[in-house]
Amino acid sequence: MAKLAGLATRLCSAHLILLLARAEPIDIASSISRNLSGFLLSRDGKFYVQPVLANRSLSTGIRDEQHKEFETRSAVSEGESWSKIDEDGAETSTTGVELKVTKTQENESSAEENHEDDGISWEPTPKSWWRRIVGARSRTRAFSFYGIVESAFTGITKFIGSIIGDDDNDDEADYQYNGVNYQGYQLLRIIPKNLKQVEHLKKLRDSEPDDVKFWTTPVKNRVTDIVISPAMQNDVKVFLRQKKIDFILLTNDLQKFIKSENPRMPKERRQDLFSLQGHSMTWKRYHRYKDVMGYLDYLAEKYPQLVEVMSIGESFEGRALKVVKVSTGADKNGESKPSIWIDAGMHAREWISTAVATYILNQLVEKSDNYSRLLDVTDWIVMPVANPDGYEFTHTNDRLWRKTRSIHDTDADDDEDEARQGPGILHMLTHYTKWLFGSCEGVDPNRNFNIHWGEDKVGGASTDPCHDTYAGPEPFSEPETKAISDYIMENRQTIRTYLTLHSYSQMLLVPWGFTRSKPPDFDDLMNIANKAKKAIAKVSGTEYKVGPAAELLYPTTGSSDDWAKAIAGVKNAFTMELRDRGRYGFLLPAAQIIPTARETWAGVRVIARMAATSSKT
Repeated sequence: MAKLAGLATRLCSAHLILLLARAEPIDIASSISRNLSGFLLSRDGKFYVQPVLANRSLSTGIRDEQHKEFETRSAVSEGESWSKIDEDGAETSTTGVELKVTKTQENESSAEENHEDDGISWEPTPKSWWRRIVGARSRTRAFSFYGIVESAFTGITKFIGSIIGDDDNDDEADYQYNGVNYQGYQLLRIIPKNLKQVEHLKKLRDSEPDDVKFWTTPVKNRVTDIVISPAMQNDVKVFLRQKKIDFILLTNDLQKFIKSENPRMPKERRQDLFSLQGHSMTWKRYHRYKDVMGYLDYLAEKYPQLVEVMSIGESFEGRALKVVKVSTGADKNGESKPSIWIDAGMHAREWISTAVATYILNQLVEKSDNYSRLLDVTDWIVMPVANPDGYEFTHTNDRLWRKTRSIHDTDADDDEDEARQGPGILHMLTHYTKWLFGSCEGVDPNRNFNIHWGEDKVGGASTDPCHDTYAGPEPFSEPETKAISDYIMENRQTIRTYLTLHSYSQMLLVPWGFTRSKPPDFDDLMNIANKAKKAIAKVSGTEYKVGPAAELLYPTTGSSDDWAKAIAGVKNAFTMELRDRGRYGFLLPAAQIIPTARETWAGVRVIARMAATSSKT
């Protein structure tokens, strides 16, 4: 029945395409240049028309032959990244491929450091009236007839599957990604040399949120990675040259990275794994939420004396927020042992963090004999998927989605149950009926904690619901962050360490993020972090940077590690940004899961041991 339902969906979709193809041409078609083509693009889980210039030649900044040679390399060696940044922010090649950095002949004058105006600022590309209408709608609501029909067929298929009892309607083996297509999107690396260039990049980011996606926040002499849609590539590069901002092209087609990132697992292979080991986890690929939760339940069932799985709440769409406690019981004095909290997947697109968290659980539980001394001195509380709705959305709709999937209605009088719809056909229908009245989905959970929340003077968070760093309408507006905070507050007497796993940049960050001031025990935190850094490097030579979040990254508010230390009173709080430094960014290939997990696990063990033996205050 599931196959018949899937076939029906494909036939209906094909019929829809034929109907669209037979439709009468629009009157404005004659006024459009013949080299202008377009496609229906799904962005942030929504659909709208995206025109592209089919015959536009692109200035790449790297010779095509060099880029092709680089793309054919299957993977870099362990600890090696696409590029290496020296202390002055200079970009040098470590892959043996000659890089051609796009530069201008003149250096920027020191006057720019004093914010002198050069008369050039970013202005969005003029658009025809139909692009302005479609583009404006797509930014906030992203509604289209095609999107409704396609989502309706998908929702109906899943609804029918649930009725006939098909529990595997989201089976990875049968899953076919039909979400946002990043074909032709380019990934550029930029290093702004002064504050004026930083301001230009921030204005570019805020002016073109649909077509220019910033993977990292612009900071002077720090790497800034941006993804540019095909329609904007020429305009953005012209602007960068005008501003004398150097850039390097990392990839010509982001979709190729996405396609090659995660090898599929045949259904037969999954069944074999279940028969052989009782679960389908392999750490040779990234797994869906269903597989991860199945693995947690497997651990609890097979190792009941060591593992306890708890649901600490539900996500916006009704998925269980599960944490795993690994404990051998009380210490030799009969008292509760200090514990370490680890969460992962807070930002949905950072798949490597969830994979590493499950690897840590595998080591602690299934190989517990190797770590008996570690388990004697500390308990472990691990939450592999802190943002399950967003995590699933990255597998089904938009690989680069970051936030939660909540909808915060503007009408405060709406009933809460009506505002929160679970996944399924009713949720889909609600989404589109709210198009005219709703807002952009999701909140950045790592800006939603109640620590200097939303302070404009600090920055690093947005009040725009459509922005990737939207802090939410209020602190703990998300059920995910509220559940995490409630659990930690209830158990703060024993939680000695808070560690949140993110990616990418290979950094081990200590508080604070909201100020450049240091906490009183800053030296203690840096001592632990530096020893963890050394342990990581010993495994495969991967180099991490260590320091305060506000200095190594950028100032921000509402972050979970700052909240854990300042409000919950957890002495040792860290953020670990995993591999890599931008060669793949959020699209780290599955082949690097185990190497990344091994080195991370070495560093985490150091943090746990030192934190367990440190003083409570």
